[in-house]
Amino acid sequence: MEGIRQTQKKYGSAALSFAIITGFIFYLVGLVPICKGLILGTLFSILNFVLMGETLPMRIDRSKRSVFVIALGSIFFRYLLMAIPIVMAIRYEQYDLFAVIIGIFMVQLMLLADHLLKFFKDRIKYKN
Repeated sequence: MEGIRQTQKKYGSAALSFAIITGFIFYLVGLVPICKGLILGTLFSILNFVLMGETLPMRIDRSKRSVFVIALGSIFFRYLLMAIPIVMAIRYEQYDLFAVIIGIFMVQLMLLADHLLKFFKDRIKYKN
């Protein structure tokens, strides 16, 4: 369980830091809706990632039916959760829809960037 929390903290912090820095740049340029959308989407992305990690232990040592119901309920709830920032961006002009969608994928982008960085570092290390 501690490993899951460390992973959540690592990628959640990276995603939020990147969103804040990028959002601040958009804010300075005068693109406030993009700034707000990016941060809003990222916050919900982190919340989704944390909920995913919290439901993992609930699936251990359970019957197949119980695991299926928990997994299906978790997915349904997390999809509803992801709909909130999208609906907000559609209804309110103060959030940019495209930025919200990018923010929703921010944790996944940080995971991908981390693994690509490790891959290229290892490749350069073994090449020399």
